[in-house]
Amino acid sequence: MMPPQQENAVTPDIPAVPNLPENSSVHAEPSSSAANHIHNNNHSHQHPQSNIPPPRFSVLRQSLRPVTLKFEDVSYSITFGREKNGCVSSQKPKHTRTVLNGVSGMVGPGEVMAMLGPSGSGKTTLLTALAGRLAGKLSGAVTYNNHPFSSSMRRNIGFVSQDDVLYPHLTVIETLGYAAMLKLPKSLTREEKMEQAEMIIGELGLSQCRNSRVGGGAAFFRGISGGERKRVSIGQEMLVNPSLLLLDEPTSGLDSTTAQRIVAMLHGLARSGRTVVTTIHQPSSRLFWMFDKVLLLSEGCPIFTGQASQAMNYLDSIGFVPTFSFINPADFLLDLANGVVVDVKEDEHLDQHEDQASIKQFLVSSYKKNVYPLLKQEIQQNHRELAFFASRTFGSSENQWTTSWWEQFMVLLKRGLKERRHESYSSLRIFQVLSVSILSGLLWWHSDPSQIQDQVGLLFFFSIFWGFFPLFNAIFAFPLDRPMLIKERSSGMYHLSSYYVARTVGDLPMELVLPTIFVTISYWMEGLKPSLVTFVFTLLIMLFNVLVSQGIGLALGAILIDVKQATTLASVTMLVFLLAGGYYIQKIPFFISWLKYISFSHYCYKLLAGVQYSVNEVYECGHGLHCKIRDFPAIKCLGLDNLWKDVVVLTIMLIGYRVVAYLALRKGLYH
Repeated sequence: MMPPQQENAVTPDIPAVPNLPENSSVHAEPSSSAANHIHNNNHSHQHPQSNIPPPRFSVLRQSLRPVTLKFEDVSYSITFGREKNGCVSSQKPKHTRTVLNGVSGMVGPGEVMAMLGPSGSGKTTLLTALAGRLAGKLSGAVTYNNHPFSSSMRRNIGFVSQDDVLYPHLTVIETLGYAAMLKLPKSLTREEKMEQAEMIIGELGLSQCRNSRVGGGAAFFRGISGGERKRVSIGQEMLVNPSLLLLDEPTSGLDSTTAQRIVAMLHGLARSGRTVVTTIHQPSSRLFWMFDKVLLLSEGCPIFTGQASQAMNYLDSIGFVPTFSFINPADFLLDLANGVVVDVKEDEHLDQHEDQASIKQFLVSSYKKNVYPLLKQEIQQNHRELAFFASRTFGSSENQWTTSWWEQFMVLLKRGLKERRHESYSSLRIFQVLSVSILSGLLWWHSDPSQIQDQVGLLFFFSIFWGFFPLFNAIFAFPLDRPMLIKERSSGMYHLSSYYVARTVGDLPMELVLPTIFVTISYWMEGLKPSLVTFVFTLLIMLFNVLVSQGIGLALGAILIDVKQATTLASVTMLVFLLAGGYYIQKIPFFISWLKYISFSHYCYKLLAGVQYSVNEVYECGHGLHCKIRDFPAIKCLGLDNLWKDVVVLTIMLIGYRVVAYLALRKGLYH
């Protein structure tokens, strides 16, 4: 069975790295008859070579620090808790599911390893573990040039998840440009970093869509194609010139031509000295022969690990011979991983009537007998050969951040403003604010100063509307940003504090412009005190109220992460603040009167009334009678004697809620 020729394969212009240390490992081969059969037929499965013309200078031509990745007897289990039926826990005991069971392998510089297996076989879990991003306890050993995972190694690993986590409203050049600003070292100027982003765009074939928005995800516009989006994700990781590149199903959902472009690009990247490991779901035969090594999993157990060119020979040697020659090796391997023996010739060692579990068990046993011993020997031999090289692989200087805190803050601030401006200044939100401001202005049109109750109701409406509106908008901030935050923090792009401060500062112009427009329209339509000073104080109080309300929303979103739960809790919280605000109930029972002291709407309402009605101001309370406005029952019960205390309390809330939001976000990311 001959592999298809690859002369027409699309390969990117990736240069070879000169003076690359040889990877002297001997690939694992089955013993006894299996090994002899592979050696005798090895000439029929030579890996196709790709001609890679040298391109112009780019970051990808910088000298690499080659990484040999080894994983030995890796196992991982998940423990499920008791199921709940309503509020009552089930009596069923906890059970444990083994996701990975003794998986071993090795891949070195210049090689592409493909992980194959049915859905649920543990491919993504293993890949996440190799990237150092798997939560929970992992047994076995994963080493990089004989060293365990470290923060310095993390910066030499590129990890591309199956889902493209990208900002949809940024263009391709903006996406890669901002990533270059954050990832590339501070020794490079801004122009040099942007030049590297342009080089990546050219080498990944993205020049035609460089100014197109990414789209996809939750966006309501299409943006670039799926293959282009995947190449943008790969480009983000290639900016740092990683020595080890890990990709989770980079060809899923793509047509065969686009899938080959992706794999050919990975093939070229590996030939320039990188170590590439990828999971792949259903590769064509053309893609299969582009892989150097294959790791086949079935329910977390390895079935084969070794050269792709030897996979079919090994299966032939243990009795699994395809009925016809021109079968896709990947399809044949996946059928066996599922325990299906369709298109297999009769063999005296194989009962065609065995069930799937027996077939899988036979394959696992054959792996342990034939492949595993030589694989273990290969890993040990490579360990000795790398002893000197690994001792000087990654220096301690790489533990430092590539950019300063201030540079991270400025880049994240600019990126956030570009990405979220469409959301904050959307036509729907502007229409909502303008319509409510005009409607309230018409309802309270030039209200009579003697109608104190109507004006007090207007002030309370101000505090409530601009308490609800920012709070529910802020709830979505961290839950929606969490996938991107986890991805970028895992690769060490920036401090969490720089992201948090940039996020909160970037929201200020977006969150404060609309309430300013609202107050400006409503105040002069509704007959409030015609004083510029009073108007300015009213506006400042409203903006202060907006910031406190936003802080509560950020805290709830960071604590719960789940948008539905946070929205439900926010509704209950605002209902309590509404009732305890001091407008609906003036005499609250003593045992529950403490609620008004935690209601920011109560303090905002008091401040609005305090600046609107001065101490000596009077109104006509009867025919020819004038009374002090502050003696009006609805105002007197508020206690407007010392308004500075209310300012202090709101300031404490403003700071306190945002500190809680930061701590909750930090805890949620690291746990």
